[in-house]
Amino acid sequence: MRSAPARRALRPLVAAAAASLLLAACSSGAPAGTPTDGSSSGASGDFPVTITSTFGDTTIESQPERVATVNWGNHDVPIALGVVPVGFAAQTYGDDDGDGVLPWTYEALEGLGATGDDLPTLFDETDGIPMEAVNNVEPDVILGAYSGMTREDFDTLSQIAPTVSYPKYAWGTSWKDMALIDGEAIGKKAQAQRLVDDVLAQIDAALAERPDVAGKTVAYAWFDPSNPSTIGVYTPLDARVQLLADLGLENAPSVVDLAGDTDQFFVNLASEQADTLADADILVTYGDDSMLATLQADPLFSKIPAVARGSVVVLGNTDPISAATSGPTVLSLPWALDDYLDLFQAAAEKVG
Repeated sequence: MRSAPARRALRPLVAAAAASLLLAACSSGAPAGTPTDGSSSGASGDFPVTITSTFGDTTIESQPERVATVNWGNHDVPIALGVVPVGFAAQTYGDDDGDGVLPWTYEALEGLGATGDDLPTLFDETDGIPMEAVNNVEPDVILGAYSGMTREDFDTLSQIAPTVSYPKYAWGTSWKDMALIDGEAIGKKAQAQRLVDDVLAQIDAALAERPDVAGKTVAYAWFDPSNPSTIGVYTPLDARVQLLADLGLENAPSVVDLAGDTDQFFVNLASEQADTLADADILVTYGDDSMLATLQADPLFSKIPAVARGSVVVLGNTDPISAATSGPTVLSLPWALDDYLDLFQAAAEKVG
């Protein structure tokens, strides 16, 4: 059995609806894809359902029994709703033990009796979505509300089963919208809304214990010490940046200006203009334990006030907490919330 640090143990989904979903789940012998709270136990959604995405309308005629997901995090939605997917993408970023399943997902699958021999098929997306592998699990629906799928991907997947894509921007769907869109596709939008509300309540409670976080301005950036000529800045439409707003933080005006009307989840800033980010109270980036010292020693990066005073949240490149918050889901957020906000509280305390 997989273990996780005590503070990162998957919090109970305390809403009564979520608890009842898990209690109604199938027994531990159920094969992947068995409807654990689907048509066999009473569908909560009315079908057919039509969902509009950036690629057009997708109509799902009846309650899906075999749910597949592609790209990042979408599988967490049906799992949180008590439905074991027949297949989902193997996760490599933040995978602490190399099994292709991130810890919060594994814990939830354990609760549904879907680990070991009953673990769903994992798709290898190293070279893109493996269409044949997706086809082989014979899905009734394919979920990808949070994804970067192309028009070609969408058209090919739609020949396999009705496919749900992102509403507007690649990798720009919030964890809340992912839950609601994917939840609606499997007939469980109302339950998904209750899960979202529960996570938001957990966020409010956690912020109340960390009073210095809310209201701080923030910039989420990528620094490559081996190529210091450019800073990558994540834009407000990126899911990880949208999460910061849910945590009471505000995008630094410089970030909003840099993003402009782009439809991309990041933009590049020349390092010579690093002080553009001077209005960020807190800077968030990826790296190891030496990253802050590296930034402070750099003649350009050190001009960013947040760097100079140490108001920097550094997320480990291979730490599951980075994966939990870079592409947040209704399962990953409760798992990471306390640890994540502790980092922001420590950074906020250094702001004058």
